[in-house]
Amino acid sequence: MLGFVPPLPQQPGRPPSAGHMIVCGDDALARRLAVELRYVYGERVTLLLPPGRDANSPETPLTQRGRAAALFGRMSAAMNRAGNGGGTTGGSGDTNAGVEAVRIMEAPEPSDDVLEEAGVDRAAALALVYDDDERNIRAALTARRLNPRLRLVIRLYNRKLGQHLEELLDQAAAVAMPGIDPALLDASTTVLSDADTAAPALAATALTGSSKIIQAEGLLLRAAERPPPRPGETADPGLCTLALLSSTTNDPAGAEGSDSSGDEAPQLLPDESAVAAATGRGTVVLEAVSRADPDRPATRMGGRGAPLAQVFSRRLRWSALGVAAAALTLVIASLLTTKDTAIHSTYLTLLDLLGMNDPAEGAPAARQIIQILSGIAGLLLLPLLLAAVLEAFGTLRTASSLRRPPRGLSGHVVLLGLGKIGTRVLVRLRELDIPVVVVEEDPDARGIPLARSMHVPTVIGDVTQEGVLEAAKIRRARALLALTSIDTTNLEAALYARSVKPDLRVALRLYDDEFATAVYRTLRTAHPGALTRSRSVSHLAAPSFAVAMMGRQILGAVPVERKVMLFAALEVSGHPQLEGRTVEQAFRAGAWRVLAIDATPPADRTPDLAAIPPYSPDGDAVPPPSGLVWDLHPGYVLRATDRVVIAATRRGLAELLRRQRSVVPRQ
Repeated sequence: MLGFVPPLPQQPGRPPSAGHMIVCGDDALARRLAVELRYVYGERVTLLLPPGRDANSPETPLTQRGRAAALFGRMSAAMNRAGNGGGTTGGSGDTNAGVEAVRIMEAPEPSDDVLEEAGVDRAAALALVYDDDERNIRAALTARRLNPRLRLVIRLYNRKLGQHLEELLDQAAAVAMPGIDPALLDASTTVLSDADTAAPALAATALTGSSKIIQAEGLLLRAAERPPPRPGETADPGLCTLALLSSTTNDPAGAEGSDSSGDEAPQLLPDESAVAAATGRGTVVLEAVSRADPDRPATRMGGRGAPLAQVFSRRLRWSALGVAAAALTLVIASLLTTKDTAIHSTYLTLLDLLGMNDPAEGAPAARQIIQILSGIAGLLLLPLLLAAVLEAFGTLRTASSLRRPPRGLSGHVVLLGLGKIGTRVLVRLRELDIPVVVVEEDPDARGIPLARSMHVPTVIGDVTQEGVLEAAKIRRARALLALTSIDTTNLEAALYARSVKPDLRVALRLYDDEFATAVYRTLRTAHPGALTRSRSVSHLAAPSFAVAMMGRQILGAVPVERKVMLFAALEVSGHPQLEGRTVEQAFRAGAWRVLAIDATPPADRTPDLAAIPPYSPDGDAVPPPSGLVWDLHPGYVLRATDRVVIAATRRGLAELLRRQRSVVPRQ
């Protein structure tokens, strides 16, 4: 139950003032993004939703507007409780002071009139996060025409199309604003994919349950979750301690901590004293920094081409081996009885096998017996050749069909759902050479062609039906990753899989936080020895979209239980919290921490730190050295020309990126 739904915070008769932000969407990501901008960044937000119920959750009695209002009400109540509790983590004062409530509008399409009514001509940024790529593209072109200076953040699943669209819209902005700063132009249009943003975290949860990968300038940063040390042991802090896990993590009846968990919640970016005092708590540490390889396509299960084992069955191969052994025995018998040469004996035996020789009349009895045996072996050869032709024809015919899970498969990941999220996670798992078995109900799902081309074993069927998970070899699987768009389906699959294999690692895609907490607590109580994780795609993706709305891009988002830690690259100039301070002084517990400094001269810096520098891996070619310095001296003074990589909480990064504006006192 969502509980009490407060009055809708819309202001129908009051047009939005300049500098606000507009969010247009039709699913959970739009609502999450509006919450992020309003309650974390303190921005004025106009939320445009389609009328009626959420198409992805038809069973929910609330409309889109009602669900958004309920979410805003819960977040506002949580913020008030945190404020009354005294103290904030990483910020000073109320970030929402003087900020109006979210203005909710309803319209079936983001047309010219609707966008004008939302104040797109006076807005600072517009996020188009509809589930339909075509609708987002059409609205982006309209918005760029209405306001060339508008910052656009667009949700697109098609990567190539997104790159072309970003270039097109940037060119339109450059034509409309001659002489624009290249840095501002680079931030004027950002194309993101919620699937690409969430897939690494989901894949890491399925694989290890702890290790998360962040990429920066060709380097891979690994944030690893470590259990609390045993008595007498000292925890290894790694490069630095990023988070302390909640106090209930090791309690079978406990729940993953979130923003509403109070003192039991995980502590992000703790100081040394907090780490020393946290006995019995697990930690998340920055464990390793290694070089990333150039992007490579996802590998196909079974390798390239069609090996002999996939073309011919095992029974046919054994039959062929038996015929060959019989022929070899006949050749040896001919050599021993007729005293003929080896070549001539082999020649005569093959002729007899193929029925091409004359009867051995007048020949010795041994030769006649060998001829009779050769003819019998030849009779066995004919059906064998026919079976080989039929099997080869069947293999070629089914080469474009889906593979079935092989009998001896074990240690694989069972992936439920091949929608947008499931497809991206499948690619990620295959890039890591992890065996996967996919379960999908719709034979025409988005990811089916990809699974076919990658030779990934696929089971077509309803996962809630008996026998489907067994066909996916769930008893010998290492993990279950339930990524369908229906929470109840994911839960039912997880419960059934746990009944079959109690120690199975399970990761669920769930939207509602309260529902996820209840599911987590129940599964931990029933199976305390197995790893259980619940993740929300919109919760993982919303921070990336929010930071893009502020004109920045983050390197990655790492889930810490039900909180999110962000990694971002920032210019020190313009941030008084960093400029002129030492690395030690710039650290603010619970808000942000400087991890690295880009020592590359400003003119030679890579605009996107998340991109891998191009280099040739052939021969003795050595990749160019990274300009990032990770072993920072605490006394190093940050200069205005420096660019730093920071780990930050959502509110901490919001404080660093918050735009300067005058606070209007409330009447």
